[in-house]
Amino acid sequence: MENVLVIAAHPDDELLGVAGTIARHVADGDTVTCVVCSEGATTRYEASAVTELQACGRRAAAVLGAREVRFLGMRDQHLDALPILTVIQAIEAVVQEVAPTIVYSHHWGDVNRDHKVVNEAVMVACRPVGDAYPRSVLLFETPSSTEWSWPDPATAFVPQHFVDISTTIERKLEAMACYTTELRPAPHPRSLDALRSRAAYWGQIIGRAHAEAFVVARQGR
Repeated sequence: MENVLVIAAHPDDELLGVAGTIARHVADGDTVTCVVCSEGATTRYEASAVTELQACGRRAAAVLGAREVRFLGMRDQHLDALPILTVIQAIEAVVQEVAPTIVYSHHWGDVNRDHKVVNEAVMVACRPVGDAYPRSVLLFETPSSTEWSWPDPATAFVPQHFVDISTTIERKLEAMACYTTELRPAPHPRSLDALRSRAAYWGQIIGRAHAEAFVVARQGR
């Protein structure tokens, strides 16, 4: 049985690129914990939206069967204003407590600056030191951020690991529908139609109906 940790910047980021895989882990008997670093609201909504987003996240976690979702409450779109050590230590504390064998987090090439900070902090918090570090670190795409980044080969999302989510795509979409304020109408990348189409595209790569794709930051030990 695997102990899985998903580390995301904002509410709904823990679903967009990895929810089908979370549901697969749960179906396989693995334990999944989700961590959301930023409150994800105060640059766009009233402060009261923070509570609603957390409620949405908990409903989504229940749909997927995740053990829990934790909200660290850092200020939305201001992670780069914090000393990077502050973000690292907050994530590192969770990594040490949960002791995951597999960690999923953001790709370094995302256009959203909070995603970049979380990626950097995760790579430090999960560095291979001692005997208790995660065996695998896999980086997911975030629709409406990863594909909108600068087209630089050094930062492009080029996945090497794919997970068949043909049996869990509906669960992924049901979980995403819990985030009523974050959904957008098609053809926006965060629409349910677009998420289904994206999963179908990655599925074609591996000869399956639907899949999610990951860049391998570290694999196995």
